[in-house]
Amino acid sequence: MQRATGRGAASATPRSVDVARLAGVSQKTVSRVFNDEQYVSAEVRRRVLQAAEELGYRRNNAARALASGRTRAIGVVTLGTALYGPASLLMGVERAVRDTGYALRVVNTVEGDPAGVAGAVGSLLDQGVDGIVISEPIDERDGEDTQDDWQDRPEQPAAVDERRRQEADGDGRLHVDVPVLVLSAPSPVVAPGVLTAGHGADRMARIATEHLLGLGHVTVHHLAGPQRWYAARDRLEGWRTALTAHGRTVPPVVEGDWSAASGYAAGRALAADGDVTAVFAANDDMAIGLIRALAEAGVRVPEDISVVGFDDIPVAAFVTPPLTTVPQPFDAVAQDGLKRLVHVIENPDAPPLPASDPPVDLVVRASTAAPSARRSPAR
Repeated sequence: MQRATGRGAASATPRSVDVARLAGVSQKTVSRVFNDEQYVSAEVRRRVLQAAEELGYRRNNAARALASGRTRAIGVVTLGTALYGPASLLMGVERAVRDTGYALRVVNTVEGDPAGVAGAVGSLLDQGVDGIVISEPIDERDGEDTQDDWQDRPEQPAAVDERRRQEADGDGRLHVDVPVLVLSAPSPVVAPGVLTAGHGADRMARIATEHLLGLGHVTVHHLAGPQRWYAARDRLEGWRTALTAHGRTVPPVVEGDWSAASGYAAGRALAADGDVTAVFAANDDMAIGLIRALAEAGVRVPEDISVVGFDDIPVAAFVTPPLTTVPQPFDAVAQDGLKRLVHVIENPDAPPLPASDPPVDLVVRASTAAPSARRSPAR
């Protein structure tokens, strides 16, 4: 598609030399601006970008890839699901990748496929990406390997494609030759640079549990997510750690499947237990189902049982009662992780950038309160 120039005449696709001529700078300066290099003044950068916008200039990524050995593409491996957490994290990654100027290539995995991550990573490597983001929330290894096994395995040189696939099919440890960012899970790869981001669900769960203890509840019950999910394990561990640190009894765990229906089923059972005064649910959907079951059983929230959720989904503020919950900083995690991944891609010999911990905020609404005398168990 041709675009009109500033002189009003049709022309061929503009080149960097055209941008340089219009901006009154050298072609090398144009390259420096679009490569985001240092030693370019703000005024020169403004002129170059203005000239590029006027001409309709776009960088030739194919040519840049040949010159630099990079494709300017980042691949993402993610679980194909509409669940709020994984979907929101993927959206955050998409926005963060766009901000870096890299192209995005996404391959979805399917729950229940142990070779899904290996196949997805192999597909992205075959496309020639410069780095990979793995957002795979489910442990498909059936207990064969531990997190320490993955993290402590020494780095090895990249293998040829066939051997790479064989290793992936064998023990799940995929050897790749590009930097990798792993979100909210242990790393399933060995790579020149393995970065992690998104950990901290245990800390958020502790804050949620301690909020209920601080209101005067003697202990807190937990409606957990499915334990094949790393996030569900982390939240359960944070809940348990908080109770243990305060010397409180750790009640039996009720496990759901992230759905409101499973929360509803748990609520029917918990409503009949007169010792329950507080519940921390591992996500908001289960918390909402739980509250519905309690209401049907004549148990008031928060007067009889306080409920805290996790995620702060958009509807959480509009249920009855509005739900106290812990928001997840999806965008902050994605932006910090992608910034560090791009730094490793573009500066392979430099030390990695330090990770930053996003703040944890508890959104307190009307679903939590001090326990009533009728439901306060004996210490």
